[in-house]
Amino acid sequence: MAALVQQQVFDVRVSHHAFCFQDSDESLVPVEYPDEYEWGRFLNVRHGRIDFFSGGHTHIATVCVEVWDGEPPCDGHAEWDEQSEATVETACGELAVWEIGRSEHTVVLSDGAGRWWVRVYCAGRDEAKRRSAEEGPAQGVERYLVQFWPGIR
Repeated sequence: MAALVQQQVFDVRVSHHAFCFQDSDESLVPVEYPDEYEWGRFLNVRHGRIDFFSGGHTHIATVCVEVWDGEPPCDGHAEWDEQSEATVETACGELAVWEIGRSEHTVVLSDGAGRWWVRVYCAGRDEAKRRSAEEGPAQGVERYLVQFWPGIR
């Protein structure tokens, strides 16, 4: 059974529905964020980069990142609005969390560079959309769970 290696929880400033995780050494990323961002696609993975499309235009989302030593069990909570799974290649094993124009957090993948599976869950998308349209930025309405584990299944 897989074991949780590390967990981080932080807030991300979402702008224009977007944020991303990208190799912290930008010289290793063929197409840097936000170039070629795909509007409307919940999860879009490129070499060294994971783009997220948020329900809300401008707000603050809460992100919980988990790094596992193997495939984690699926989170069976019925509250999730979206879920997606993909693989990402990282050249340095350290991902900077990019908001438009800046990086404020870093996710260190315990086994370093290579191929990683990522599973992303999101809740509160409709409420974030409503609040950002009617009230402006909303704190913690939209929540993400991002799980990483090494290798290929």
